[in-house]
Amino acid sequence: MLSASDEVISGVPYVYKVYKERRLVLTTAFGVFCLADLLAYREQILKDPDFDPTYSQIADFTQVRQVGISGREVEQYAQFDLFSARSRRALVAPTDVEYGLCRVFETVREDRGEMGVRVFRTLDEALDWVIPKGATI
Repeated sequence: MLSASDEVISGVPYVYKVYKERRLVLTTAFGVFCLADLLAYREQILKDPDFDPTYSQIADFTQVRQVGISGREVEQYAQFDLFSARSRRALVAPTDVEYGLCRVFETVREDRGEMGVRVFRTLDEALDWVIPKGATI
């Protein structure tokens, strides 16, 4: 499992790892997180040869200290189809602010036909939903 000490690049408020064998992208955000970070993430992952938009995703915001993005910016970002409409995407949002913003994202994605986005409070809940019981990554 990815941890803050594993692959953090200095100055980058997110890391991700593609688990090809599990068809999963695990994304972890750190520190202060804003729209520019989301846009940089999208640009970076689209260039990654291991990325496949049909994979599932867990986006973990438990390490975020400060949210620097508005609901309107989340709505705008959510208009872009990064993953397949059939992908399972779990967003882990432990605080009320993060949870609310992730729910905005979930709603916009549902409006665009993507029914596999869910918001959870813990990483364990997200893992249980994205990865079948007994499977490991």
